[in-house]
Amino acid sequence: MRIGILTSGGDCAGLNAVIRAAVLRAVNGYGFEVWGIHEATHGLLQRPVAATRLTPETVRGILHLGGTILRTTNRGNPFAYPGPDGGTIDRSGEIGEGYRELGLDALIGVGGDGSLAILRRLAQAYGWNLIGVPKTIDNDLGHTEQSIGFGTAVTVATEAVDRLHVTAASHNRVMVLEVMGRDAGHIALTAGIAGGADVILIPEIPHDIARVCEKIEERRRKGRNFSLVVVAESVKASDGDVLMYTDAHGQSRYGGIGRVLAEEIARRTGAETRVTVLGHVQRGGSPIPMDRVIASAFGVAAVDLAAGGRFDRMVGWQNRRVVDVPIAEAVARYQAVDPGGTLVMTARGLGISFGDGR
Repeated sequence: MRIGILTSGGDCAGLNAVIRAAVLRAVNGYGFEVWGIHEATHGLLQRPVAATRLTPETVRGILHLGGTILRTTNRGNPFAYPGPDGGTIDRSGEIGEGYRELGLDALIGVGGDGSLAILRRLAQAYGWNLIGVPKTIDNDLGHTEQSIGFGTAVTVATEAVDRLHVTAASHNRVMVLEVMGRDAGHIALTAGIAGGADVILIPEIPHDIARVCEKIEERRRKGRNFSLVVVAESVKASDGDVLMYTDAHGQSRYGGIGRVLAEEIARRTGAETRVTVLGHVQRGGSPIPMDRVIASAFGVAAVDLAAGGRFDRMVGWQNRRVVDVPIAEAVARYQAVDPGGTLVMTARGLGISFGDGR
């Protein structure tokens, strides 16, 4: 069997661990051949296809490395690819041909909900045998309790909260930390609890800035003249708008809520405020041990599915073990923070405010 593997969408820690595990299992366990496709589906557009044969020797020493040796991209939907005249064209057929040119019997796609949805659409259109591996620091894919990269992103965010705690106390400041997470508040919630934040704002729980300021004033009355606020990037401003900007490639990105929130807190309370936006720092660096372990388990399980002829499935982590579910179900079930879930209730029990008056 000849298996292809690619990483698609935003990068994160743990991708190389998946690649390594898949290669070791495929080659040493089954005698399969593995080809790493460069820059996601963009590699399948190249002629010849941009791919490298992977062996146990070529993946040696990559377990602890951040990023992806295959490189990745989150631009260029093959069904609506940017054209030379500013419009879009369908280049999916070229990508389908690239799969055939490599002579693949199966493809392991490592990606988030958007990437896996596109890969599945390609698989359905061109007869690919596809297996999905969930990776996203947002941790918003359905049917898996953990996606690759989430744990490392939370670790980075928690370290930032720890560091900000010290400088906030030293200067009697309100520190606002803006973290990633797209439309889900998992990073903000988990890092906020782990770092001892005073306020956590997530998109799943609407907030009132007056309630946020009440929490800060309450701490002042108790002699705590500093506060830590962790806010997810997609939290709405007081006017109800989600703050976004357009990058150089014309794509819309979240960003700016931390600054707006800090300015409003300063105006209402008179507190000296500072803003830290972690941004892509959360994506980089060496993966924490749990990301390495889960990524390794996912890589092995994905190859086992291919060996068993079980395609159109995504591996996942449930109840401390690897499972597999239909890709269609995983990408259709968006996993946001449950406002009544254990972590939210834990935060409330600790006295952390969500800015909703509860």
